Amino acid sequence: MDFKLVQITEEDLVQYKADMQEAFQKGFEADFGESEMQILPEQDIDNSLKSKGAVAYKAVVDGVMVGGAIVVIDEETQHNHLDFLYVKYGTQSKGIGKMMWDSVERLHPETKVWETCTPYFEKRNLHFYVNKCGFHVVAFWHKGNPDPHKPEDYTGDDFEGMFAFQKVMQR
Repeated sequence: MDFKLVQITEEDLVQYKADMQEAFQKGFEADFGESEMQILPEQDIDNSLKSKGAVAYKAVVDGVMVGGAIVVIDEETQHNHLDFLYVKYGTQSKGIGKMMWDSVERLHPETKVWETCTPYFEKRNLHFYVNKCGFHVVAFWHKGNPDPHKPEDYTGDDFEGMFAFQKVMQR
């Protein structure tokens, strides 16, 4: 398998967003059945891409885009955030997500702390972040304990709860 993680280009954006939205939609529907609700609005992807310090990557296997990640790098604090990571629907469970994450860490060795979050129902994500990537659950955000860092322009649903994760990097 010829794997590469490279920054996306303008030409990638339409397919990149569509693949990301499909992966999130199918993940939701695997647990809850078909839904008319759009799980990941394009505006949330666009807001992430426009964030100060945002870097968007695509995973390419044998010349085909099979996933991606958007990270936000804070050059000053090096407390960086993984906004989105997805593996294209139909190509999961082949180690692509782990290869992507390992590559992101190698591309940003100055990182002190990585942070991310995922909806409470995403068991595969919980397993991935905790057991495969070494993150730790640090909070559970819900209506009674809202995320104090949630962007005001966030349009997606919080699905009644989100797990927050951190990974403190070893030097």
